[in-house]
Amino acid sequence: MRRLKKHAGIVAGLLALTLVAAACGGDDEGSDDGGGNPTEEVSGSLNISGSSTVEPVTSLVAEKFQGINPGVEVAVDGPGTSDGFELFCNGETDISDASRPIEQEEIDACAANGIEPIEIEVALDALSVVGNPANSVTCLSFGDLYALFGPESEGIDSWAAADDLAVEVGGNGGLPDEALTIVAPGEESGTYGSFIEIALEAIMEERKQDTVLRPDYQASADDNVIIDNAAGTAGGLGFVGFAFAANAGDTVKSFEVDGGDGCIVASEENVLNGTYPISRSLFIYVNPNKVTENPAVEPFVDYYLSDEGIASAVEVQYFALPADRLEASRQAWESAKA
Repeated sequence: MRRLKKHAGIVAGLLALTLVAAACGGDDEGSDDGGGNPTEEVSGSLNISGSSTVEPVTSLVAEKFQGINPGVEVAVDGPGTSDGFELFCNGETDISDASRPIEQEEIDACAANGIEPIEIEVALDALSVVGNPANSVTCLSFGDLYALFGPESEGIDSWAAADDLAVEVGGNGGLPDEALTIVAPGEESGTYGSFIEIALEAIMEERKQDTVLRPDYQASADDNVIIDNAAGTAGGLGFVGFAFAANAGDTVKSFEVDGGDGCIVASEENVLNGTYPISRSLFIYVNPNKVTENPAVEPFVDYYLSDEGIASAVEVQYFALPADRLEASRQAWESAKA
């Protein structure tokens, strides 16, 4: 470990339960943090920004935390991992949500402002490649994904037209004769970076191509727009965090993905056992200077890593960290505070 308000419906329902529990359990001596540790009520404000993928987790943690500490104001925003790190390294936020590890140039930008980020892994996620339920394709290989999303695909406007390129790089062939309409995350998104790094980068390097997606797709920072394109367009295609696809249910098709070991469905079991090829860690990054300056930061992160706080990841349909990795996150935070 290095020192270094999309799910409104879910959050609202869970918040109601949380506030009832908090109201019943509160007293003048403080409340329980969910991990069995008493907490004193705190006040102040927190500014959190970054990944749209991590935003639902942090938003629910914030709602629960405010139920125990109504004197704290917590603002959570999800413009994207890269945009979040820019704010964070400028000292404008206390905590940055991230769906990828911080990059060296971001570490350098933080260092220039005297910030040494504390990295804390909080959950696991998978990226789902989504399309229309009527699409005849069930599985897409990394070669297929490169043919559809990669920089050499500029101008290709149908699934079938991408087939030759897909076969050339090891795809399974047989893409349907259907107009291709791609809506996917933009470059500011950690989801964009993770998709390229995990699924496409090796092919891009082999073919000496830039590590960017084709420039003629529609970029959207709103995962629900991506889902709507897949659900409402016969040849729709995109990729999102697993939870967004799961929430969409059978209005979209989540394609199985072949990363070289056969077609694997995105599921909790396959993410935890490591067989689903497009999976990743989710993080929060804490500004250690803010821990000293802002009395709300330390108790908030303490709560985030408590049993009750960390359960928020599963409650918004991400995957819980294995016990040993959760303990490593807790130890990293305790060591950073020391």
